[in-house]
Amino acid sequence: MKCHVCGSEMNSIITNLPFKVNDLTIVILRDLPVYQCSNCSEYLLADYVLKQVERIFDKVNQNTEIEIIKYAEAA
Repeated sequence: MKCHVCGSEMNSIITNLPFKVNDLTIVILRDLPVYQCSNCSEYLLADYVLKQVERIFDKVNQNTEIEIIKYAEAA
């Protein structure tokens, strides 16, 4: 797979990523499978991963400032 930003190769990796769920809440997903560019660090989520991430966000307490969730345990 090629990066849509720079055209370099995308590699499948496991990483931690922060997401801003609303004005107050930030969720850090640990051990998240992504495709990351070997050149510019752009990343993509596979469709099945994105659907699971959306399910995780639906369960997050919207009044929490920061929450750290391990992707594999929430899947």
